[in-house]
Amino acid sequence: MPPLPVPPVISATTSRPGRVFYRLIVCVCVATSPALGMSPLPVQPRLHVAAEQMPAVEIRRLAREAYVWGWPLAYVHHCRLTLERVPVPGRSGGMPVAPINRLAMLSDRVVPRNTIVPCPNQDVIYGFGMFDLAATPVVVQVPDFGPRFWLYQLGDQRTDGFAQMGSMYGTQPGCHLVVGPGWSGQVPPGIAGVVRCPTRYAYCLPRVFFSAAAGDREAALPAVNRIMAYPLDEFDGGMRDCDWSKARWLPNIGKRTTGVSPQTFFETLPKLLDDVPPLPDEERLYADLRRLVATIDRDPSLARLAAEAAGDAERDVVAPLFEFRNVGRPLAGNWTTIDNGAAFGTDYVTRTAVARSNVFVNRQRETKYFFLDLDSRGERLRGDRDYRITFPAGALPPARAFWSLTVYDERHALPAEPTGTYAIGSRNGGLKIDPDGSLTITLSREPPDALAGNRLTAPDGHFSLYMRLYWPQDPALDGSWTPPPVILVSTAPDRSEGPQSSPTEAVHQAPTLGTSQFLAASLKCVDSAGCGETAACLGSEKHDSASLTGQLGGTPWLSAAARMEQEARHAGVR
Repeated sequence: MPPLPVPPVISATTSRPGRVFYRLIVCVCVATSPALGMSPLPVQPRLHVAAEQMPAVEIRRLAREAYVWGWPLAYVHHCRLTLERVPVPGRSGGMPVAPINRLAMLSDRVVPRNTIVPCPNQDVIYGFGMFDLAATPVVVQVPDFGPRFWLYQLGDQRTDGFAQMGSMYGTQPGCHLVVGPGWSGQVPPGIAGVVRCPTRYAYCLPRVFFSAAAGDREAALPAVNRIMAYPLDEFDGGMRDCDWSKARWLPNIGKRTTGVSPQTFFETLPKLLDDVPPLPDEERLYADLRRLVATIDRDPSLARLAAEAAGDAERDVVAPLFEFRNVGRPLAGNWTTIDNGAAFGTDYVTRTAVARSNVFVNRQRETKYFFLDLDSRGERLRGDRDYRITFPAGALPPARAFWSLTVYDERHALPAEPTGTYAIGSRNGGLKIDPDGSLTITLSREPPDALAGNRLTAPDGHFSLYMRLYWPQDPALDGSWTPPPVILVSTAPDRSEGPQSSPTEAVHQAPTLGTSQFLAASLKCVDSAGCGETAACLGSEKHDSASLTGQLGGTPWLSAAARMEQEARHAGVR
């Protein structure tokens, strides 16, 4: 059999617009640094300076660029280091964990004690594994799921997807082979398909849907028990199985941490540059980052300077991107969404925003995501208030497979109360339809008698809503359907210890901006006469967030995504 040809790498974004968008981030990082105290730098070609001649301002700029660019790659790197300590496939922190080049599955939905990843969903049975494809190709088993919805996410070190494997693709059951970028070996008989990862390391995240109907989870388990992964030299031509309900509980592995720190980032950066080949138009960036590494390796004081600059980027850009109101593209009703999940290409900031807030998302045509931090009046969702969301008749979320609405606490975790209901959707068979054909879901601490089956539990403190549409239909993809607003119904001051306000009280909140407007607003804010604040001052009278991005129109700093947001605003979408 001839060597396997190298398939094209799938990417949904072009490099040039993403690169322009990236330059905007660099300007924001520099501008928001109190230590540097500079005006935003104009977009211009970099000057290549010998390592020993690199000035401090260049080190700071490159360090910020490196940190924003590399944050998701470093996150995946630290996930791999954690899994290298796992002795056998099992469970830890409420999630599946496995040694490198294997995977593990749960046998039920995620429970609130999950402590590993943000924003897990309760509609599927999860699996997870990471592969070192420089060591060996890996066999991934795909059982026959019948009509049941399923999806395997295969992602590279950039968190971009590189395979199409799931119900919507008509994937053939059998044993599939995952290979690395340079592999040219022979494909043995019995392999149903081959997919190539563009980076050394990959991750595999199976999702298998089951409904709330009695017995449906049990009916899914025979197929779930045939989901496995192992090195190619263990392949014997057939499929194996494992009773994942008996998987070992592994203590002291699962702990929620990104592992990414400004203080240690530059120790990891050389490894990232070696393991992740540059995309088209990234060669110059890679050369500059290697030059930075060589410079700071020679001088501890310059290494400290780079770490300080990375700390500025963490504070001013990466940390605020944990908030969903700063992620993606803003929609009506204060929702936001992303349009290039798992296909980020050179859209570095959206990639980092997603990795920071809700890592390991699917491609848009696999799952459409909508996020919400604020109610219809622009106030933060809080557990001491009651809300409702009403889907008009004929306007339920347009999904071919299923849809769900999930509540997460302010840590983007499932709330800890064991008796609450934190996910609701088409998997629930008992939803009550209003007489006019609409569907109303309430969010409250106490269940209202009339809509007990349509209730989500509001946790203590601030919380967020997260809507998923698996195998979305075109209206969700082209923007003709968006989620309805979440309306405040009442406030109950005695239910929470935090500061209270009445439903009619005007409370300044940071507005829902999306990624582009968050950055543009931050840029304008630090560049305004008499204002040295950053995003914290957004929402005040002296800063009109709707006009800030508009003031950048026609400049090279404005990305394609930002221009799209402007066009939507001009068309009346707020």
